[in-house]
Amino acid sequence: MSDPQNPVAEPAYKDRTFRSPAGIAGGVLLLALGAWLGIDAAVRGEGRAPWLALAGLLLAVPLVVAYTVRPVVYANDDRLRIRNPFRTITLPWASVATLRSGYSNEVLTGTGAKFQLWAIPVSLRGRKRAARRQSQAAAAGDPTTGRTFLDPNAPSTRSAGDQSMDDLRELAERQAAEESAQGEPVVRWAYEIIAPALAGAVLLAVLLAVT
Repeated sequence: MSDPQNPVAEPAYKDRTFRSPAGIAGGVLLLALGAWLGIDAAVRGEGRAPWLALAGLLLAVPLVVAYTVRPVVYANDDRLRIRNPFRTITLPWASVATLRSGYSNEVLTGTGAKFQLWAIPVSLRGRKRAARRQSQAAAAGDPTTGRTFLDPNAPSTRSAGDQSMDDLRELAERQAAEESAQGEPVVRWAYEIIAPALAGAVLLAVLLAVT
């Protein structure tokens, strides 16, 4: 609960997290495979092979992490925080103009800036399955068309990605006028990803150039 004397001190609930389990699983598998191959080459390789393997790992590991494990979307009463491969974008709800779903899920700000939600991928197959469930529910006379942000345990006839976007739209509409949700977008570059990947790329280029 928020302090009644200081209503913006703490959100009414903790951050809700949206991310792709399939992306994380794929990233973990790629990291495990890369570690196995890279470490084997570094230990058993001859000549420049160990250095090439280490440079390749230094380049590849941050990129795999960036595109698979890192993406996540956090939402609470005050703001939407998007952690994409190379940037973290913090958007107070008042700055969000719309959340749009097509072949990708995106958020648009009032100034026209557009940010993709990497952590909430679009699944056309999932949409088809959801459409079949919705048709079956309608044929059975079930008036339920989907759960809401306030009742996440209710049955849903939406795909996971589309349902997540519905939840975020509902939250945006409800909170945009709140005093604690005012402010401007803030974008921070993920230098912890960019720096090692760039160092790996430079080291790999140098090693290949002198080979």
